[in-house]
Amino acid sequence: MDVETLRERAGDLPDEPGVYQFLDDDRVLYVGKAVDLRDRVRSYADPRSERIRQMVARADDLDVAVTDTESQALLLEANLIKRHRPRYNVRLKDDKSYPLVELTDHEFPQVRVTRDPDGGSTVFGPFTDMGQVETVVKALREVYGVRGCSDHKYANRDRPCLDYDIGLCTAPCTDEIDRDTYLADVEAVERFLGGETGILTDPLGREMDAAAQAERFERAANLRDMLDAVERFHDAGAAAVSTADSDRRQTDVLGVSLAGTEPTVAVLRAEHGQLVDREQHTLAVPDDGGDDAAAVLGAFLPQYYAGTDLPDVILCPERPAGNGVASWLAGVGVDLRVPGVGREATLVDLAMKNASRTRRERDAGSALADALGLDSADRIEGFDVSHAGGRAVVGSNVVFVDGDPGKGGYRRRKLPETNDDYANMAELVGWRAQRAVEGRDDRPTPDLLLVDGGRGQLDAAKTALAEVGWDVPAIALEKGEERVVTPDCVHDWPADAVHLHLLQRVRDEAHRFAVQYHETLRDEVSTPLDKVPGVGPETRKRLLGRFGSVQAVRTASTTELQTVDGIGEHTAVVVSMYRRGVTPRRFQPPKQGYFRAGPKRVTTTTMKPDPRDPVLMVVP
Repeated sequence: MDVETLRERAGDLPDEPGVYQFLDDDRVLYVGKAVDLRDRVRSYADPRSERIRQMVARADDLDVAVTDTESQALLLEANLIKRHRPRYNVRLKDDKSYPLVELTDHEFPQVRVTRDPDGGSTVFGPFTDMGQVETVVKALREVYGVRGCSDHKYANRDRPCLDYDIGLCTAPCTDEIDRDTYLADVEAVERFLGGETGILTDPLGREMDAAAQAERFERAANLRDMLDAVERFHDAGAAAVSTADSDRRQTDVLGVSLAGTEPTVAVLRAEHGQLVDREQHTLAVPDDGGDDAAAVLGAFLPQYYAGTDLPDVILCPERPAGNGVASWLAGVGVDLRVPGVGREATLVDLAMKNASRTRRERDAGSALADALGLDSADRIEGFDVSHAGGRAVVGSNVVFVDGDPGKGGYRRRKLPETNDDYANMAELVGWRAQRAVEGRDDRPTPDLLLVDGGRGQLDAAKTALAEVGWDVPAIALEKGEERVVTPDCVHDWPADAVHLHLLQRVRDEAHRFAVQYHETLRDEVSTPLDKVPGVGPETRKRLLGRFGSVQAVRTASTTELQTVDGIGEHTAVVVSMYRRGVTPRRFQPPKQGYFRAGPKRVTTTTMKPDPRDPVLMVVP
């Protein structure tokens, strides 16, 4: 696979977590996971080593599976590597290991966080946040007293250790608790790790309330933080290991997409509660046979399972059409379900996302082209200008391809410093057009240009295009009213229109990219604030961010200045002095009752105070 092909394939991928596979004639060469599939796969266009370069060159196809979380991607990657044994994963595998929670198979089980569990233990995970896992395990031990000590520390004790004294263990080592009661506590821990969150959050909440009522506020705050970590625990990681009933041997989850000319069915496979594989199949159906998901499932199920083992459970978004399919599955012991809520419904949603991951934004582009009377709107370039009162003027030029950002095509430019939005937009669009006409821009000609603004910005852009002679359609999107301005008319599309959402994404991304560059450039410019004692780069940035310009800072009162994070009364008064051109010889913040012995009046400066400032003198 050449570099350009790989970049094009990466550009079509979603910016979501998932797993990717490089293939050679259906043989898996490499399996990897990603928090952002698009960025991760694109990175292979610039390989980090010769072996990866060889792997990419050898691959002739790429397959991806979208997941809800990084933890799901991690576990699916591990299972795919175990199943396919890819050649390049053996030498190039990621040496980063992830924490697991282990319940050992001792007579009195131990709970611990580990990266290398013992054989025979009950293991939960992997998880991606070690700090969160340790907090949750500590909470489990505080509530249920399950031991966390090593076998060496546990053996041959004649009195409990410190863990017993501080409430982290019920000390089974010295028979402070009988085995049946201890195992009941272990079962409660196992139920929580299996997904029953309330078994831990309820007692923590009660203890937090009791500590607050007893005015033990530090303890209550610690319990609050612990409770927050516990409540986020399953959302962040445990979904990777609780994707199906753990007592089931295998569960298949089906999702259907009817977008395009041929319907697609995605199959997610979970074994013993773990997501292990994903497949995607396109069906060729008659013109009148694929217009609804039920019909597609009715045709897909018999054909697919004729060549593969039947699972224990099949989860579908709809019941398959025809009674024959359901009767056949029931007869062979397969439980066919159409979940409405809960974890199984979440799995079906994930399968639906995998089935239709590339069509939604392309459909938005087609709708936009139809609404504007264009042949195509697959490639859109957005423009925006950012400045602070005519200073640090910059322009951004972003690219969207098939509804997704093409960050490799982003450009930015410093513009002449002028406080004229129309002139700035004309300068920016003219720069892009001139480079395109002269062949100095290697990017393809876009189908549409979008400028951030209204009629004035659009007219300025059209004038610049006409002067250069670059014939590309251009429109504008107004902020607030969200109306689309074209050279001929103004469109007021419904707020839920998919093609309007696409334009809003382009406009917002151009704005973000421009502001980011403007802030970077502005931070490099020296301002009068640099001379004020106590105002460093971060404080200056906050002041300019709050008031917009140095002039606005000059006109702000000390009360207004103190609304900025990090600006106290002392710094506000100093800034106030400097704005009036006064440099104090000595300054000390006023204190109630501050005076010197003797009859002299004490002042902190030699200037007359501003009536808007706090009192700067104290009379003894």
